[in-house]
Amino acid sequence: MSPLRSKRGWLLLGILILLGLFLFRPGVQRLRGRIAGSISRAIDRPVEIGSVSVHILPQPGFDLANFVVYDDPAFSPEPMLRSDDVTATLRVSSLFRGRIEISSLSLSEPSLNLVRNDSGHWNLEALLERTQNNPIAPTGQAANESRPEFPYIEADQGRINFKFGAEKKPYALTNADFSFWQESENSWGMRLKAQPVRTDFSLSDTGLLRVNGTWKRAGSLRQTPLQLSVGWDHSQLGQLTKLITGNDKGWRGTSTITASVTGTPADLGIRAQATVDDFRRYDIIGGGSLRLAANCDGRYHSAEHQFTDILCHAPVGDGALLLNGEANISWGNRTFHLALTAQDLPAQSVASFLRRVKRDLPEDMVASGKLNAIVRLDRDQGLFSWSGGGQAAALQLRSGNTGASLSLENVPFSFLSSGTSELMPKGDRRSKKVVAAIPANRVEIGPFEIPLGKPVPALVEGWLARAGYSLKITGDGQVQRLLQIARLAGLPVAPAAADGSAKVDLEVAGVWSGFAAPRVTGKAQLQAVRAELRGMNAPLQIASASVLLEPDTVSVLSVTASTGTIGWRGALSFSRPCGTPGACVIHFDLHADQLATDQLNLLLNPRMLKRPWYRFLSPDSPGSSYLTRLRAVGHLSADKMLIHGLAATKVSANVSLENGNLSATDLNADLFGGKHVGEWKANFQARPPAYSGSGKFEHVALGQLAEAMHDGWITGSASAGYQVTASGLSAAELFSSAKGSLQLEARDTTLPHIELGEQTGPLHMKHLGATLMLQDRRFEFHDAKLETPTGAYQLSGTATLGEALDLKLVRGGATGFNITGTLSRPRVAATTTQATEAVLKP
Repeated sequence: MSPLRSKRGWLLLGILILLGLFLFRPGVQRLRGRIAGSISRAIDRPVEIGSVSVHILPQPGFDLANFVVYDDPAFSPEPMLRSDDVTATLRVSSLFRGRIEISSLSLSEPSLNLVRNDSGHWNLEALLERTQNNPIAPTGQAANESRPEFPYIEADQGRINFKFGAEKKPYALTNADFSFWQESENSWGMRLKAQPVRTDFSLSDTGLLRVNGTWKRAGSLRQTPLQLSVGWDHSQLGQLTKLITGNDKGWRGTSTITASVTGTPADLGIRAQATVDDFRRYDIIGGGSLRLAANCDGRYHSAEHQFTDILCHAPVGDGALLLNGEANISWGNRTFHLALTAQDLPAQSVASFLRRVKRDLPEDMVASGKLNAIVRLDRDQGLFSWSGGGQAAALQLRSGNTGASLSLENVPFSFLSSGTSELMPKGDRRSKKVVAAIPANRVEIGPFEIPLGKPVPALVEGWLARAGYSLKITGDGQVQRLLQIARLAGLPVAPAAADGSAKVDLEVAGVWSGFAAPRVTGKAQLQAVRAELRGMNAPLQIASASVLLEPDTVSVLSVTASTGTIGWRGALSFSRPCGTPGACVIHFDLHADQLATDQLNLLLNPRMLKRPWYRFLSPDSPGSSYLTRLRAVGHLSADKMLIHGLAATKVSANVSLENGNLSATDLNADLFGGKHVGEWKANFQARPPAYSGSGKFEHVALGQLAEAMHDGWITGSASAGYQVTASGLSAAELFSSAKGSLQLEARDTTLPHIELGEQTGPLHMKHLGATLMLQDRRFEFHDAKLETPTGAYQLSGTATLGEALDLKLVRGGATGFNITGTLSRPRVAATTTQATEAVLKP
């Protein structure tokens, strides 16, 4: 036997060839050209190699630098494939036939461009067709095979980019590990593992895409039998929506998609499953985990870009959602004809879904009833339409947290497509709301009846559309019932402890984008409403009021109300939204027939509370007063105000209240025949509350002051300016803590109870000017000068708030008098040796 025909001979020859390659390496330029030409002929694409180096171990082969495969110019002028580092393993047996064949190609961090032209074809199609039509031996075929062997192609940490025509899409696959080989004589296989990304965003949780597939030799690519399995695991739903649409739609959850594809591109059978675990809106926490799942089957015809026999099934409790029909995804002519059916969907399942897409719905909401519907979705020649209808039957909603329950016998709805019409909103002419167009494609709801605690139910009707929604409610109801149902529906209403009657004509409307809160607009007529205010010792009782809800403002007009024994009339308004008392400023213009400090003390003094403080417009701690968090500014007036028995009339002030700090400016009043103007402040956050004031009295009739004190101890008129501070919760505390000053000027004043020995008759003062300092319940006279018809005196001493006197009159440094006793019974004593008598005149 010839040595070359034995296995030992072939082995010896191979060793000699490898040793020759190691000792006598071929020219680099020639070798580079042969390798590039070999690969180029195999794929029918220009190939460029920057440099080549030979390696022997662990397997003979070549290290290729700057490896580039150019694309068909009909698709793109850019390279189809680029890799800076490629390892090509040599098929040693090909050397015996005088050829250089590559058994495997390993690409490190390659960049692959997949391009689709305007005709809908991909740049890979021609390459796959050429591969199928060439008589190439399977990968890993026996060494005695004379045909070229299809190399095993693999890549790690690669990047796959997508182009549609000349436009490079932001979508890409990164960290891509893929491999491609000829599995048998007539079949090929591939594997891919990659992370989907967008080049214009920073995305991290888009999951992992896995694809495994095989296909067989055929006369054309469209007739190629193939089988693919696709898995897309652990993608975060917010990142997934941002990947697909460019925006995080605000949904959270972990999605998993699996699919199997079998058949030929001309007729593919597709079966897919999709699940989302822990589905919820981004700003909704808690409420348990919700899992969404659906299975879909269908067929795809690549020539027509048509999906047919679509059938999707999503179980929902004991019911299901079904979708069937067909769709065409041709560029520029996308059409579909689909039917969506809801079969006996449990209301509790729908409520669980709504709790994860709508904020502020009660977590303990329990629902019963069934939802059934069918809708046809059609898009043809760029026009979309839908039709159909359904109903929610025997619907019952309950929530222990809100204390609300609602029973609806039947809620009908229908899917309509029509021309655009206009809806003029009802309400006050001053409403800023403009005419709103009803969308052509919408879901019309109702009308249906809703019980609101009155003999005749209210009516609800409205519509839902792609961009937004609108629901109208009209009729009579109880305020408490209205508030309970609003909380049950997740509407932004204050947690008010109130009841009464209301005639409403309201609209609840909003848009879906951005999860904007719904807006309630319209009007309500309130009657006999009673509300408990925490921090006030009597309820607020509204005999009647008109509430106008505008998009940006709430106005309460024609208010007739009372708190305790104080009656109020007027109006108030505040901006929207305003979820808590301190979130917005209330503007008011209120008038009272009569105010009395004793009444206000009974109303506001916490020491007067004989029952627990009520909650009203207050979500925080039970001890916090509504007034300490309120922000209000406006005008307050009263026909009469009693200040511990002293009566002022025509009282008015500009009042502001900011987190427990009250300020009253331009405080005007008629008092004792004169005028008062001043400014007062109160700090209700301090413990005890602190007060400060300043102002002036002009032309006060002192006789009226004496009459109010039930003792005619003075007549005449006076003017004065004052500054005072005090603190406390009672009159005694206020008087004890009071400090201040009074700049007094009186003219033509008479003190009937005082006679000086040198005069005949009561003391008459032509002029009195003095500064009085108040502290420790006592006035101290400073810089006081008293002018009488007989002369001028320097006045000094003190007078207490209890009317006790300790005064001195001095004239010329010698003659003088001491005045003691009280205002009603003064005692006058001379302070010189002259015959001066003290006279006490009753």
